[in-house]
Amino acid sequence: MDELNRLSVEDFKETPKNNICLILDDIRSMNNVGSAFRTGDAFLVEKIYLCGITGTPPHREIEKTALGSTESVDWEYCDNVVELVKKLQSEDYMVMAVEQVENSTMLNEFKPNADQKYAFVFGNEVFGVNQEVVELANNCIEIPQFGTKHSLNISVTVGIICWDFVSKVHTNKN
Repeated sequence: MDELNRLSVEDFKETPKNNICLILDDIRSMNNVGSAFRTGDAFLVEKIYLCGITGTPPHREIEKTALGSTESVDWEYCDNVVELVKKLQSEDYMVMAVEQVENSTMLNEFKPNADQKYAFVFGNEVFGVNQEVVELANNCIEIPQFGTKHSLNISVTVGIICWDFVSKVHTNKN
């Protein structure tokens, strides 16, 4: 750990976070949840919200992919994703549903504001983001895809969204 210059959990908790939260709504796979925690740790997300049927730590299947990041990344369970979205919007978060919908913004065209707080919503592996959340969201983000499949695993999607956000925000600061 020292050679890799990794933060301890205590140091991670004290480190300033990026202006990004992740909302996982009705995620069935505990491995996907664990992967989101690990990605959240890698990109210094403020918090992960686990909603609906999404599993919560401690859970063996989550820990298998989280590799301890459930201890470093702040998280909270919220039963009702719609209420959470409204609450975060009242706290000045831009809520962005990650979904393929009409009039979505392609990720390569998304230009985040470094001073704005964002909450990205990731939906169920089969049904996607809840339609009511799509309608409430400030915007919808879509990852351009070019092959025969038109969806990505949520763990991959979380990684792409976090990397894109952090790389754009840090590039714009310089």
